[in-house]
Amino acid sequence: MMEMFKKMIGDKKEYKMMMARVEALPEDYQFVFKKIQNYMWNFASGNGMDMLKIQYELIELFEAGAADGREVLDITGEDVASFADELVTNAKTYVAKYRENLNESIKNRFGKK
Repeated sequence: MMEMFKKMIGDKKEYKMMMARVEALPEDYQFVFKKIQNYMWNFASGNGMDMLKIQYELIELFEAGAADGREVLDITGEDVASFADELVTNAKTYVAKYRENLNESIKNRFGKK
C-alpha cells in the first residue's frame, strides 16, 4: 500500500513538472498542447503511461518549434485532430483493446487461431 502511495505522489510530481514545461511555452503552443492532451486522454487505456510518453515527446517537439520561432500550426498542420491521431497510433488505447477483443471473440467462436 505504501509503495502505491509513493508512486502516486511521484507520478503527481512528475505530471506537475511536465505541465510546468508546457506553461513555459508560448500561449498558442500551450492552448494547442492542452487541447491535444484532452483529446488523447479520451483514448487512454491502462495506467496512461503510453500517453504520458507521447505528451513528453509532444512537449519536446513544441519546445523545439517555439525555440525556432515557428507557429504552432506550422508543426501540427491545420488538421490538429489528424496530427493527434498520428501521435496515439502506437499507444495502447481503448479503441485498440476493443478491436482486439472483437477479433478474439470471433476467432474463438469459429475456432480460428
